Amino acid sequence: MATTTTAEPAGHSTKLKRGITTLLLFFFIVGDTLGAGIYTLVGTMAADVGGVLWVPLVLALVLALLTAGTYAELITKYPHAGGAARYAERAFDKPYVTFLIGFLMLAAGITTAAALANAFAGDYLQALVPDIPTIPVAIGFIALLVLVNLRGVRESLIANVGATVVEMTGLIIIIVVAAIVFGSGGGEPARLTTFAEGVPPLSGAFAATITAFFSFLGFEAAANMAEEVKDPSRSYPRALFGAIITAGVVYLLIALGAAVVVPLDQLATSEGPLLEVIEASGLAFPSWLFALIALVAIGNGALLFLVMASRATYGLAEAKLLPRAFGAVLAKRRTPWVSILVVGAVTMAMSLIGDVGTLADTTVLLLVLVFISANISVLVLKKDTVAHKHFTTPRIVSVLALIASVALLTQQSLQTWLIAGGYVVVGTILFLVARAARRREHRQGTAEPTRELRLERPIVRDDD
Repeated sequence: MATTTTAEPAGHSTKLKRGITTLLLFFFIVGDTLGAGIYTLVGTMAADVGGVLWVPLVLALVLALLTAGTYAELITKYPHAGGAARYAERAFDKPYVTFLIGFLMLAAGITTAAALANAFAGDYLQALVPDIPTIPVAIGFIALLVLVNLRGVRESLIANVGATVVEMTGLIIIIVVAAIVFGSGGGEPARLTTFAEGVPPLSGAFAATITAFFSFLGFEAAANMAEEVKDPSRSYPRALFGAIITAGVVYLLIALGAAVVVPLDQLATSEGPLLEVIEASGLAFPSWLFALIALVAIGNGALLFLVMASRATYGLAEAKLLPRAFGAVLAKRRTPWVSILVVGAVTMAMSLIGDVGTLADTTVLLLVLVFISANISVLVLKKDTVAHKHFTTPRIVSVLALIASVALLTQQSLQTWLIAGGYVVVGTILFLVARAARRREHRQGTAEPTRELRLERPIVRDDD
């Protein structure tokens, strides 16, 4: 990838303080990327590819870097919050397309939170409280997160700071434990070249790559920090690529360690795969403590995605792309309570529909559609010039990212397509309801003249 610039630097007016440095942005993206996915999905990948976990992770890393090239150009060229929905609006100027990209983002947040709720109720919790019923736990877990979300975004993000430290500590523990086992002559390195029995290697690798890609989905959220970053044209490419590579190295170390330490049949059937590493190592590290760390990581990830999805819903309502009711805000807490409750209810329903792997694959499908939009947008907007320096990625990079994204879509199961299709149908109905309400207001002369169907404010908006 090459970095070029166009025109001369120009200041960008923003109401937000530009206080985020390159280093802070790097840690934000690392923290957002090194999330709960790796705690839950190593087993799912092992079922597809056996011990050759490094293959789908490398493929997912390459796809993430290609897509990051697209985002690096778009973010630095248009350093405003809003992400892929804003870029689609600028490239296509079609309200429905803008809505659909924003709606796919919030749908991905809901589906991810549902997947993590199921993971929370799985093997990690069972290690602390054996035989506890999973469905009531998942529903109660989501309800608790809804209450935290209603309390306020500041409280949610304060909780995130401590939880991020805990979850990264857990990943370091796994790497150290696996290194100790390997260094003492334990484990089975031969598993690293052993594919899953009964699964064709190529199809297994593609399926596992879809799952692995779930763990790299941190750069879309980073786009919403654009208005608060010092010198985004310089900071974003360095922080973005550095964070993704860092996450890739950590994931590879964890996957290699898990495959070496844990028997493959045991790893492939576990909903708490990293706990298996602790237990199989034979080291005197309390399994209950690591299970607790994993639950904190999973809870943190689910909370952040519920916050994101509820604010995305609120933002679409503010832009008049969803019915006005979704924009209702609590007077004292200033939180979008209707959006939070609806998102919470849908998340509960989704947690009953599929297992962790299916819901994770559905999230990837939804976000790959968003990334396809971003890759097309960057190609359409190549001719659009701006009067400031920005990162420029070669066209071939975005084309390759587009091809790779389409290839991932062809590997998705019918169930994930049906879930995604259900989201699109529901979203389209809500969009049409909102449009009908706008037209009725215009006919009656009650429409607010200052609001337009343009995302001049962020899709994800924190009102606390």
